[in-house]
Amino acid sequence: MNINLTLIGQSISFLFFVAFCMKFIWPALSSAMAERQQKIAEGLEAASKAKTHEETAKQGAAAYLAEAKGDAAQIIDQANKRANQIVDEAKEQAQEEAARIRVAAEADVEQQVARAKEQLRSQVAILAVTGAEKILSASVDQSAHQAMLDTLAAEL
Repeated sequence: MNINLTLIGQSISFLFFVAFCMKFIWPALSSAMAERQQKIAEGLEAASKAKTHEETAKQGAAAYLAEAKGDAAQIIDQANKRANQIVDEAKEQAQEEAARIRVAAEADVEQQVARAKEQLRSQVAILAVTGAEKILSASVDQSAHQAMLDTLAAEL
């Protein structure tokens, strides 16, 4: 056996093997690698879009949150104003009610004082007539002296 002939045979076998690989195996590997490369590129692009979308969503959420906080602060301010208004209205109504009660009480007191004065006048008039009867030891005709009694009661 000659080493040169073996070497030539192996070289021819290797060339057939390389040609076979280039004809049948290399295109399949190359298309699989291109397909895989395309999927990776699409995945990276989708990740980039998702990141952009996430940033946009975060900005939108921050804006929405700021708006909600502003609305909440406005609602709280309105509630506080309404509470103060209700308290002021209640104070005003209480003052009006107190004034009305005071006026009614004053009118009642005036009526009672007037009644008491009238009762006192009538009692004084009766006492005066009784006293005059005792002093004069005679009966005083009340119907005849009614004008005098009215004048006396008015003076008292």
